Amino acid sequence: MTRLALTALSTLILTGCDRIDSLLWQPKTTPTQWCESMPCVELFSSGVTLTQPTSTLLIYFLGLMWLWVGWRFWQLDDEQKSSRWWSIAMTLGGIAAISAGTSYQAFGFELKCTEREFCTWTSWWEIAYLAMQVGSVNAMLAGVAYACTKGLTRRLLLTYALVNTVIYCCVVAAGAFLPNRFMISFEMLVLFSTPAFLACFLINGWRYINNKSNKDNILLRAWIIMFVTNILYFGYLLLGYTQILWSKGFWFSENDVLHVLMLVWVWYVGTAVVSVMADAESQSPSLDGHASINNH
Repeated sequence: MTRLALTALSTLILTGCDRIDSLLWQPKTTPTQWCESMPCVELFSSGVTLTQPTSTLLIYFLGLMWLWVGWRFWQLDDEQKSSRWWSIAMTLGGIAAISAGTSYQAFGFELKCTEREFCTWTSWWEIAYLAMQVGSVNAMLAGVAYACTKGLTRRLLLTYALVNTVIYCCVVAAGAFLPNRFMISFEMLVLFSTPAFLACFLINGWRYINNKSNKDNILLRAWIIMFVTNILYFGYLLLGYTQILWSKGFWFSENDVLHVLMLVWVWYVGTAVVSVMADAESQSPSLDGHASINNH
């Protein structure tokens, strides 16, 4: 009975894995049309097509930067839960960036178009990116919870981060196996990740207004950089500059705008935020409206 159940489950999973390929690029795009819409080059005469070479270098470098900053947080070795969670957040973000770059940029043609009549819309590399990116965002929220809150507020934030991550992973898994385009879209990612960023912004903004602490000032600037980055990304996207420039033979997409600005954010986190990261100080005011004392 157990073997039968495992066989049935394996068959279901394998069948579900293939179903994601039924989501086609809209409007329907042939491999030839794909490479007319963006740069494609053959990789070292190997027969492998590399998509968006400059964008690939940029996103992979960004991923390595995320990983470097994660290592810097881990190297603090101060037994602070806040820095540990920031290390997890940046590590997940780095892996997510590399995973995204593999499918959206570097090997998008190979994964979505090779030996197909029409190119597919997504791949499992992108599904992995979505799950890890939301995990990264919620790990940042956990880091802020340990660094800037105590008591009930901290417990609520940590619970939210866990529940949000679990629910999103379930949504993405269901969207991949059904498949459902919106459930595995960037828009759904934004819906699940935005509340965490807003919570961090409000926490550090409130604390800075009341305490004028250097930690909250630095963290608040990090969230402002993040918000400005997203505004410029969507502005570039909506104005259609990617297509305008490509029609003139120059490739610089909205994703490149996002990744260049994210390099600024990651560098800031790795130099400024890492220098002030520590768990909430003993006898410092918390968001619960009273001072609490931690025994060290």
